[in-house]
This record gives sequence, structure tokens and C-alpha cells, in this order.
Amino acid sequence: MDAGIQNHAEHYVHDLSSPTATILCAEMLGVADEACRAGDFDLAVEIYTSQLAELEHTDRGLCLRKADALARGGRIADALDSYCIAANLQALRPDELQILVEVIAHTIRTKEQNDCKTISVGSTLESRCFESDEVDEEQNLDLFSCRLCKCLLTEPTSLVCGHTFCKRCLEDDLAKECRSCRLKTNKSPRQFTMDGLRVNVIISGLIGKWFNSESKARRYWSEGEGLWKKMDLSNAILKFNTAIDLEPCECRLLARRAELFMEMKNFGQAIKDGDTMCRLRPLWPKAHYIKAAAFRSAGRNEEALQEYFCCLALKSDWIAVKLEAQKILSHMVSSVFVTDGLATSMQPLPAGPSSRIKPSFLLRSLHSSLPRDRAKEGCSKEPTLSCSKFKDGNSSILPRSENVNSGLSSPFVQPVLKRKWTEDAKGFEPPNKQLKEDNASSCKTLPTFSGERQVPSQLLDSADFECSLCMRLFYEPVTTPCGHTFCLKCLERCLDHNPNCPLCKENLSEYLATRAYNKTLLMEELLQRYFCDELAERRKVHEEEMKELSKFADHGCMLEVRDVKFFPDGRSVVDTIGIARFKVLSHGQRDGYHTAKIEYLEDKKVEGEELTELLKLHDSVYDQALGWFTSLKDDMKNQIISHFGQLPVKDSDPQGNPNGPAWCWWLLAVLPLENKAQLTILTMNALKDRLVAIRRVLIFVTRKRPR
Repeated sequence: MDAGIQNHAEHYVHDLSSPTATILCAEMLGVADEACRAGDFDLAVEIYTSQLAELEHTDRGLCLRKADALARGGRIADALDSYCIAANLQALRPDELQILVEVIAHTIRTKEQNDCKTISVGSTLESRCFESDEVDEEQNLDLFSCRLCKCLLTEPTSLVCGHTFCKRCLEDDLAKECRSCRLKTNKSPRQFTMDGLRVNVIISGLIGKWFNSESKARRYWSEGEGLWKKMDLSNAILKFNTAIDLEPCECRLLARRAELFMEMKNFGQAIKDGDTMCRLRPLWPKAHYIKAAAFRSAGRNEEALQEYFCCLALKSDWIAVKLEAQKILSHMVSSVFVTDGLATSMQPLPAGPSSRIKPSFLLRSLHSSLPRDRAKEGCSKEPTLSCSKFKDGNSSILPRSENVNSGLSSPFVQPVLKRKWTEDAKGFEPPNKQLKEDNASSCKTLPTFSGERQVPSQLLDSADFECSLCMRLFYEPVTTPCGHTFCLKCLERCLDHNPNCPLCKENLSEYLATRAYNKTLLMEELLQRYFCDELAERRKVHEEEMKELSKFADHGCMLEVRDVKFFPDGRSVVDTIGIARFKVLSHGQRDGYHTAKIEYLEDKKVEGEELTELLKLHDSVYDQALGWFTSLKDDMKNQIISHFGQLPVKDSDPQGNPNGPAWCWWLLAVLPLENKAQLTILTMNALKDRLVAIRRVLIFVTRKRPR
């Protein structure tokens, strides 16, 4: 046996009960106790046997010590003899069978692990499940599972921290913080309160579209839970039945229906659901626990005990199950044996509807097999092996053996143990074999569970992930408390001037005050998984836009604001005119604003022949500009005039203004030039150079103008 069984309860020693036990050698009993602690159970058994032989009347406590030592040494059949002798003297208490229960569960567990090592297909997966006692369900959750109920998200609600859960789960959960990030609810806005929970519109639509059947089943399930809380059990069971018709392989749903059946005292149907769960997920401890509870409620303690042993084999630290197994076992051992001798008590009573089974049943419990292949017939959510088919929980009857390791073959492999049953043995056959198969056992079209839900490729559409503000793919999606999702930058710009949601117009002042613009993590993960290329392109566009906006120009123009017009949606139109050019010497930030040290630019004045040449060039370019503008179509000219006004008149002194003639800047704004070209001309501090550049542009646009 492993160290866990050897050392467990090592300080628990049964008290001696017989008055004549005082003649026993205390030193020898101490040696026996030390032998048990050291794992030398054979020595302990020899000492206890010799001490019992010296007594005129059997001591019950000493029998129990011997029984525990035999059990911990793997000699369960012999241990049963000693337990039976103690039971004949006085009924066994549940706590006195703790060692026996642990050893039986451990034996089942160990033998299954050993069997898995000899099977090539899937052995690693199943062994890992047993090594950790229970499959880590968190690892089996996919993107679409709620981290609270472990099922498909129903009415998905995104919290301000960015995590998404079922709305009902959040309402039922008494925690004052997010289960994923531990965000305190008292630090978050009204969305965390019950009247503020809103469904995430985008995610809800996607789940309904991608997983239509399961989504409907979850909705019926949720409605059934609500009716159950109101104790409307008859209507609640109808909702559960409808849900299971849609998703017959959902074990958690079957578990809840089984619990509801038990509350309705319909134990037969609860057993059927438990049996279905055990076939679909044989390594799920709760499936065996539900089945055991149904058997126990129906008064079928033998079958219940087998399922409790399966639970403990899968999850050895389940204290409540261990106590239940001890209670059943103590009742069975104490009540089924007559007191006229061990030889008689070890024989099975005649089989019959009301007859009780004998201790051989405990040995058969070691053969209770977790079904594996049935999962392959339908849909399983556990790693499965193809050892042998499980036949309705029945096991063959094994004769007594001196040592469990020699007398028991693999407890989970059935065909090797099959043998012809006697008429008496047929009486032990579990009655649930006659139950009608549930729909869940025939879901043959569904694939074996692969760890996550698969989205049909034909249902993937990037249009489902478009921001309603920028009409582009979501980038850094953020969900407001009202349930609408936008790009982070889009939402920031929108809420900068208006505290209402852009779609539903709900007031978001409290949300705005927290500045809790956390990305909706589920949306982000969906985009990365299903629209990776589109997201990369969207990110590239965003970065280019940010780079363009974040540039600090080396030159600029000081503007004079002449008029401002505001629109209801927060936008505005500003009428400005340039009054001076400048060069940036250095720049920085202060209180969130950009600051810079500048130097104003002025044109260099010329004299003499250079001035004469400049005047001729000035007049020539102005006439050329006037001719170009006059030749434009009337509608084009009207548009230019409405935006920029009339062409300014020619200045008599081009050098009178330190920035040059006004008409040059008017023409520079009107001509079809890129910003870089405009900026280049803006930085010129010689009027002649600026006029030459404008003339070249005029020649170019005149030649390209359609005739």
C-alpha cells in the first residue's frame, strides 16, 4: 500500500473492550503498533493473532486492530473476517471502518492506474486524471465557458474589469469581487449592483449564432433553475427535459435534473440520469456521487456503496463521501451477520427481493468498474480508453482470497472477470439494469470532447465585430455598463464631450468618472483567434493613425480664431486665419498639454535689381493664378469661394507684410497640394522662392486640367 494509506490515522488505536484483556502483554501490543506505523503489517497481524489466542473471550478492540492491519496490508478478505467477528460482538460504528473504506478505494484506484500503464491508447491521459484525483475542470473550460458555473455563457455580462460571466451567476454569487481578477465591487460603478447588470449585446449575439442549440438548452436550463427556486417542480422538470432534448450529452445538466428528480422523490429517473453521466464521463467524481445519492435515497445501499467507492477512487480527499461509505458499510456489516459463528456468517443468505448480501459483496466492490467505452458511443468530456465495455454497473462475484493482490485481477477490466453466475448470485444484480435507456446514451453524431467548442467556419463573419462608431473592426474593444461595445479610442472621443452611450443614450457619468476603460478580454481573445489577419491589418492602420497624430511638426502657423460653431453631437467648426509662421526650437508637455519654444519666421527683403526682378515675378505669377482661377468651372469656383473666400487683390508692395502677400497663402490653400508640399513652401523665408514654387504648381495643374 502507498504511504498515504499506511500513515493515515496511524495514531488511531481501537480501545480494548474485554476485562480479561488485562492479561495481554502491553509491550507486545506496543510492538504491533510500531509495526503498523512502519508499514510491517504482517508482523502486526501475527502479534494481534497470538494475543487473541491467549484470551478466553475475544476482545473486540483487538479484533478491530487486527482487521485494520490486515486491510492496510492488502489482505481484505481476511480483514473482513476480523471485522465480522467484531461486528458479532457489537455493532460497528462508521468511524471504525475508516481504514477499510480507504483501502478499498485505494485498491480500486491503484489497480486502475496499473491497468492504464499496459494500455497504449490514451493511457497518459487517464493516468494523469487519476494522479490528480479529479480532472481539473478549469483546464477544460474554453473561451465560451463561464468561470463560475463552468457552462456555456448565458446572458453574458461583461464587468468593468473586462471579465465576462453569466448574468444569473453574477446575481447568485455572493462574492464582493470579480472571481477572476479580484476587483472589489465597492470600487466599481453601478454595473456591479443587481439593477445594473446588463447583457453584452455583441457576445450574446455571437453565442446565439455560433452555438444555437446549446444556447437554447442553457436558456431552458436557466428557466428551470428559476422555477425550481420557486418550488414549481413540475414545470421546472419540463424545462430541464427540453434542455436535455437539445443537449443530451451535457453532464452538468443531467446532474441538475437528477438532483431535481431526487427532490421530487423520483429516484428511478435520478438513477437513470446518474448512469448516463457515468457512461459519458466515467472519470467525473460528481457523476458517481449523484448516482450513489440516488441509490441511497432509493434504499439500494449496496449499489450506493459501489458508487461511493468509485468517488473515493477518483477523489480520495472527499470527506463527505468517505463518511457516507463508512455509514453504509457499518450498517451492512453489523446487520447482515448472524451471531452463531463465523463459518455460518460468511455464507450468503438465500437470494430474494429483501435479502441482504454478505461480505463477499465488499470483495465484489473491488471489481466495480468505471465505464469507459460507453463514452465512445456518444460524446464524452473525459479522456477515455478502450479497455472493455461496462455493463450497467454489474460485476462478477469473486470467491474469497487470502490476499487481495493475488485474488483480484484489474478492478476496472470486466471481460477477464466474467464467469457464470449462480442462481444466488443473480439476486445481487442491480435492479437499474431494467431501466430504459436515456436519450443521452445515443448521441452518436457528436464528436468526442476535445477541450473546447468549435465555431463553424461558415458562421465566422468579421462584420459581427464592427464598431458602430468607426465602422471598422474592433480595436481594443471596451464594453460599457449598458452592454454596448466600442473601440477604446472611439469611446474615449465620444465620452469626451457627451456622458451618454452613443447607442442607447444611457447616462454613463458614473462610469466616466472611474475612467475604467478596461478591454473586454473575451472579445479581444475572439478577435485574436478567429480574425488574426484582419486584426493585424486593423492594428497597422491604428498605429499609422496614431503615428501621424503624434508627430510634432518643426514648423507651424499661428492661427487667429474668427468664429466657432457648435453642433448638438459635440462637434464644432472653427473659422481661422493664419497670421504668422514659426519654427519650433524645442517642445515638451505640461499638465497634459503640448508646449514649445518657437521662433517667428519673416521673409528676407531684397533691394535694387533683385527687387525689380521680384516685382516682375510677383505680377506674372498673380496674373497666372488669376487666369487659372477664372478658367475654373462655375461650380468649382463657387465651392472655393464658399470655403476660402475671394482671391485677395494684388499687393502694391509685396514686401510690406513680413509673411508676404496674402494672395500667395490663399492660393497655397486652394491648390491641390499635399500637406508635405504645403509645409515646404510655408518654411521658405524668401518670397522669390515661394513665387517660383507656386508658378511651377500652376503650370502643372494647368497642363493636367481636363479640357
